[in-house]
Amino acid sequence: MSAESTGQNEDYLRVLRRRFRDWRGSRPFWAGLLVLLSGFPIMYFPYANLQIGHLSLTMATTGGSGSLIIGVLLVVLGVSLWFQRHVRTFAGTAAILLALVSIPVSNLGGFGFGFVLALIGGALAISWAPGHDEAAVPSTYRTPAQTRALQDAAAQDTSLQNTAQQGAVPLHKGDAPEPAAAGSLNGAAHGEGDDLSGTTPTNGTNGRHSAG
Repeated sequence: MSAESTGQNEDYLRVLRRRFRDWRGSRPFWAGLLVLLSGFPIMYFPYANLQIGHLSLTMATTGGSGSLIIGVLLVVLGVSLWFQRHVRTFAGTAAILLALVSIPVSNLGGFGFGFVLALIGGALAISWAPGHDEAAVPSTYRTPAQTRALQDAAAQDTSLQNTAQQGAVPLHKGDAPEPAAAGSLNGAAHGEGDDLSGTTPTNGTNGRHSAG
């Protein structure tokens, strides 16, 4: 076996372990495993025959079929917790109830082994909750094309501002209109136009120019 094949196998195993760890973390794995294992002692002991020398010890009970049904149901519930995690509350509650029923039906729940495993697995299934995904952090990396597009947009905005400033007409201080005189305002208020000839009655000359 070459060094390259060894490195490839290690990478492949590392990828498999990482995928299995991700799959295990997204579901109540340990709860399903305990419930699954609890079904085997409950099914086995009522049909087991122990041979001690010439003495054959049979642990079968009248509820042998009930023990088989309870064990199969626990195995099914354990597999369901792995592949149907949305039924975890129902599966956990059912596992606890089946564990309690197995005490009088199946030799004290498989001599306590199946009862304890089903009880702990059911409690773990009920208490398990999916984790919250972390909020995605926006990336600050920009490709050269995006950077060039931003620079072009900034340059276009600058050119538009310069064009607008060049088309504007500059205002000087002397372009502002001068305020009207007080006399003209009074005359305009009385309905008379501004007459610069000095012949209006309001200037006191009655149409005559003062001499000298």
